[in-house]
Amino acid sequence: MSSDAGQSFLAAYPGPAPMPESVPVGIPAWLNWAHFFNMFLMVLIIRTGLQVRTQRKPEAYWRPKNGGKKISLMLWFHLLLDVLWVLNGLIFVVLLFATGQWMRIVPTSWDVFPNAVSAGLQYLSLDWPTDNGWVYYNALQQLAYFVTVFVAAPLAIASGARMSMWWRNEWKTANKLFPAPAARALHMPVMVYFLVFIVVHVGLVFTTGVLRNLNTMYAARGSVDPNEYAGDWTGLIMFLVSLVVVAAAVAVARPQFLAPVARLTGDVSAR
Repeated sequence: MSSDAGQSFLAAYPGPAPMPESVPVGIPAWLNWAHFFNMFLMVLIIRTGLQVRTQRKPEAYWRPKNGGKKISLMLWFHLLLDVLWVLNGLIFVVLLFATGQWMRIVPTSWDVFPNAVSAGLQYLSLDWPTDNGWVYYNALQQLAYFVTVFVAAPLAIASGARMSMWWRNEWKTANKLFPAPAARALHMPVMVYFLVFIVVHVGLVFTTGVLRNLNTMYAARGSVDPNEYAGDWTGLIMFLVSLVVVAAAVAVARPQFLAPVARLTGDVSAR
């Protein structure tokens, strides 16, 4: 990017996402909470999804109280987490559009694409874009968040619902339009996408100003001056507490702890 052509491209497209003038400044507390719940649920969903996929002989099974198909207790937990994740996502999307925060992650100009290329080249050159997430995202971030929220998440929901016990064989037309093999072929790649997104997302959070980024994401603390909260540890402390909560949830996500909860909605048995 040190050539004249490269410098001209950077001057024309510096990287920030083009956004309407009315875009709100700042990250509200509800978005912080939605972000935490999303992380909490995604960790458990990915873990239980892999367990369901690889388990040979489940330790326990669950069956609805009114009869129906018996499934493994871990699959029951996975489906329960899915429902909570969808609920969290619906609340997030409603508040996103109700508060104008959608303008931060939904592209509103075709210039987002050359700016995304610019931001990507800056990352690759290790001369990383200096963004202030409290005020705006760069175009590559905006596209990544848009794809994650409005493309990957709906695909995960649709493919998961197709494979779930709630999908009926009597829905002949729907079964033809969206066959189970297609859903299974789609569900795993979408999970891989989420894993890659999480790894890259967390990596950039820690390498582009960890205290400032975590204050924005976890503590709703920020300013148009990116240095104002540069030494504030509030967000990092809240992030570490959230990791303890997630680790505790993973530790207790075992049949002996899940069974009492599962019995509230069905019958649990060893086989």
